[in-house]
Amino acid sequence: MADVYQLTDLCQARTKTRHYDPSPSPNISRWVEPNESTSSLQQRSHPSITQYDAQKQHNLLGYAEADQYPPNLSLARDSSKDDRFPEGGVRSWSVVFGSLCALTASMGLLNSIGTFQAYISTHQLNDYSDGTVGWIFSLYICLSFICGIQTGPVFDAKGPRLLIFAGSLLLVLSMFLLGVCTEYWHFIMVFGILGGIATSLVFTPAVSSVGHFFLVRRGLATGIAMTGGSIGGVIFPLLLQSLFPKIGFAWATRVMGFIILVLLVFANIFLRSRLPPKTGSSILPDLRIFRDIAFTFTTAGIFFVEWGLFIPLSYLTSYALSHGVPVNLAYQLIAIFNGSSFFGRWLPGLVSDKFGRFNIMIVTIILCLITTFALWYPAGGSTAMIIAYAVSFGFASGSNIGLTPVCVGQLVETEMYGRYYATCYTIVSLGTLTGIPIAGQILSANRGGYWGLIVFTGSSYAAGLACFGIARIRQTGWRLKAIY
Repeated sequence: MADVYQLTDLCQARTKTRHYDPSPSPNISRWVEPNESTSSLQQRSHPSITQYDAQKQHNLLGYAEADQYPPNLSLARDSSKDDRFPEGGVRSWSVVFGSLCALTASMGLLNSIGTFQAYISTHQLNDYSDGTVGWIFSLYICLSFICGIQTGPVFDAKGPRLLIFAGSLLLVLSMFLLGVCTEYWHFIMVFGILGGIATSLVFTPAVSSVGHFFLVRRGLATGIAMTGGSIGGVIFPLLLQSLFPKIGFAWATRVMGFIILVLLVFANIFLRSRLPPKTGSSILPDLRIFRDIAFTFTTAGIFFVEWGLFIPLSYLTSYALSHGVPVNLAYQLIAIFNGSSFFGRWLPGLVSDKFGRFNIMIVTIILCLITTFALWYPAGGSTAMIIAYAVSFGFASGSNIGLTPVCVGQLVETEMYGRYYATCYTIVSLGTLTGIPIAGQILSANRGGYWGLIVFTGSSYAAGLACFGIARIRQTGWRLKAIY
């Protein structure tokens, strides 16, 4: 009890002696001592009492005054000796470029699974059910995320170089071997397992590296990097659609492999960590971080959102084909979806730095929920409504990928970011493993009718909305206007 009173006195004393002053620099916000000189102000880049510490103190006292903190600054901080975030410059933006290249290769492949699934299920594996074929891609998505529980701590301890290099070799190897696959177990081993592990080794450090160089502008920087997934998600499906009838499946995937190789060369050159490797630090995962209630509900929210996200991405093409949409247009829907997602990853990230990362995430989840029930559910064979859904849902769901790392980063310190982000997505991977097969079984149970699959997608987003809402309330209370 004495400790609580001491903490109360500390909060009150610091509240009386400091006030928030917007920095002259648009990139840095500071807490300013009364009568502090300009010269001393210029030497300080972060507060002696950080937002992260203040928020924790307020939470211990049972409330959160969100509007007392700079609205455009994450609660996360870097407690290392050099705690200054560059917030720009050639070195920082070159890391963003390297991350964009890495995510174009890895997430671009992930965003193209609908094209692979539609082709494989009607050619090499046409004797297998949709649910059975779906396990190949669910396993791929699951391993892309679940391997992060080990990749994240290794990134925090050793940096991104070794992870990116190993992932690059495995991902290129997976694409070159994919062309010779003919049996179900071939696709499981080459695409599901090898490709999934490789994607995880590239994806996790590519996202985490950006957080080492940006704090105030983290939403914008991460959003720009995440557009790589949309760029790949547009280029790869259109490329495959064009090459399949011309040179066949084997050489089409090899051409895609060479493009991925070039992208990953740039990723290996430019990706780096700002903080030095931690000598002697543990590389083992630590599930005790789920004691943080806000982080736990944020993870649950991402789980449900990702559970619903990959269903349209996997089944929109087959849905269109089953409703009489021309074959070329049906395959182009994934490219349309990802093209719209490009703006959905970048624009919400830019806006979130001003209006709050959790706030914008909640708004975009609501848009996903509305478009699923208002456009996809009643679409039937309407080409216009199917395209409208691909565009609107693609934009709204772009933030599902672009804002999730920023929301997680807002809850933790920078040097622990990789561990928290990877642990979060390890739990999320269980949803990605089961989501597509569940949707396939629902489709089979409805004898090819898609209404149950669509309801499942919308229900997943409703659950995600509830979890993100609880996480926000945990941090800010019931203050609807709080910028968080």
